[in-house]
Amino acid sequence: MSKVLRVDVLEGARIALFSLKANRMRTVLTTVGIGIGVATLLAIIGIIQGLNASFDKQLASLGSNTLQVSKFPWVIKGDWWMYRNRKDLTLPMVEQIRAQSSYVSSISPTVDRLADVGFGGEELSGVAVLGVTHEYLSVAGYEVTSGRFLTEADDSVTRPVAVIGAEVANGLFPGINPLGRTIRIENRPFQVVGTLSRKGKILDEDQDLAVMVPFKTFYATFGKGRSMRIAIAIERQEDLRRAEDQLVGILRRLRGTPPEAPDDFSINRPEMLAQTYQQLTGALYGVAVGVGLITLLVGGIGIMNIMLVSVRERTREIGIRRALGARKRTIVLQFLMEASAVSALGGLLGTLVGLGTAKVVSLITPLAADVQLVTILGGVGFAAVVGLLFGIWPAARAAHLDPVEALRYE
Repeated sequence: MSKVLRVDVLEGARIALFSLKANRMRTVLTTVGIGIGVATLLAIIGIIQGLNASFDKQLASLGSNTLQVSKFPWVIKGDWWMYRNRKDLTLPMVEQIRAQSSYVSSISPTVDRLADVGFGGEELSGVAVLGVTHEYLSVAGYEVTSGRFLTEADDSVTRPVAVIGAEVANGLFPGINPLGRTIRIENRPFQVVGTLSRKGKILDEDQDLAVMVPFKTFYATFGKGRSMRIAIAIERQEDLRRAEDQLVGILRRLRGTPPEAPDDFSINRPEMLAQTYQQLTGALYGVAVGVGLITLLVGGIGIMNIMLVSVRERTREIGIRRALGARKRTIVLQFLMEASAVSALGGLLGTLVGLGTAKVVSLITPLAADVQLVTILGGVGFAAVVGLLFGIWPAARAAHLDPVEALRYE
């Protein structure tokens, strides 16, 4: 930066600050206008970022290297009966997939139902009861916090044993060790042999409100009238796509699907839920951010209006400065710095209000809020840019005033 330009910047900043101080009420009103815009925008972005972070966390709980084979896709598009009429998966397919796939590290058949689960005088409704094998622990990514998980022996002899989720343990056994206790699942006794770590919710489905029993015990107790799924863990995440392609060929052979026919099964991945989430929320987020930007635009127009008033009020001052040799560049810098200073101050206040609003929303509603540091800095910086953009015309108008006419202005 040249010495002349540095002097212009410093002098412009000094005059701009003096002008803002001399017109306190105008400065406050302009600051409030831009602050409202920034606060609205940041509050919206904060809630959006919080929801995205919450969903990503929920999605991670499903496992990034897992595949779920089922009759039904997780997201059904089109005729539900088309999927309903598909042939069920069968238990022999599990071992055939294990033998033929070169990517599978763990595999478990899975079947489930909702049931009432009780102990003593306590009872929980709508608990997910899953029939699984011993490998499901590594597929689903649960951790055992006490006791043990299900074993091959449990499954082979159809033992009435159960491993319970964290929410079931808290609901039925507050302050009590559940190990060795007998719970009732639809009035059938099951002995608790283990408890699981907390995983949280995924799309409002509580993964901790669950009870897992041996797969064959499930069928023996509740019948075989439910469609089975196959949960698969792939050893390396980078092999997920190749494993899926290989699995398609294996399943088509096992199910006797003709070459010209479409797949009569669905292979579901966690990222499919992410794509659906983005499709559902993308338009909504766009509208919300658009509302915030419009509010900020209104604040910017307010800055332009105030700066034009300031130019008119200080016309004689500008004429004197021009007559004494001030460059057009000096006048432009002065007004641009004044506009950006007001806007940046409004951005700072708006950022604080926006962050506070987002946090309050997250405390009193189920909506999460998570504002990142780059968003905070971006809010203040963006407000300053808005001030610069909307201050260009008033600054240019001030710099191009005729010195003679400006000196005559009353």
